[in-house]
Amino acid sequence: MNKTMYPPANMSAPKLKWEDLTALPYPAQLENMKAQIDLVLLALESLAGIGSDAIIRAAFELRLEPAIANRVFLWRLRQSNPLRKSEGGRKKLDIEEARSLVAITCYLAKENQELIRRAVALWQQMVQQNRQPHEAALLGDYLDKFCNLYQERMQNGKNISPNTINQIALKLLIDLLFYSGAGGSRRFWLALFECSH
Repeated sequence: MNKTMYPPANMSAPKLKWEDLTALPYPAQLENMKAQIDLVLLALESLAGIGSDAIIRAAFELRLEPAIANRVFLWRLRQSNPLRKSEGGRKKLDIEEARSLVAITCYLAKENQELIRRAVALWQQMVQQNRQPHEAALLGDYLDKFCNLYQERMQNGKNISPNTINQIALKLLIDLLFYSGAGGSRRFWLALFECSH
């Protein structure tokens, strides 16, 4: 099997502080966390074109390659989302994998912070002008991509109205803004506990 090789991690890569992510979930909470982490990654993918290569690159730069070693492993982690059509992936997500995915997601969000800020500012502008988000090209593209990916990948994708999916996408856009800033990993980790109640 071919393995993608990455250069050694940048020496300036941020030091991860797991003490910010010390709250431990119950097994049932981990199940719900899988779904939420996957949705946030889906939003990032829709807005910034983040794919598996970028996620694996981030894992190497953060020195988290033991947790997410390759595309197949990443695919199985994401397929374990209970909302997905295919549940052929792993059924369990352990604490280190969850922490690693949170750290990677926030790292990628920070890399794309300017784009995320621009999208949120455009949405605020559309609201103030009483216009639909789709009228702004950046938001329209994001919402279309998110809706298409959601309908394609999620079990209930065809049963939920595009308007409802758009509301999910816009909420995730705001979440990404918070996760892209200082303390983003801690914010995301704590939000996962709120979502899993």
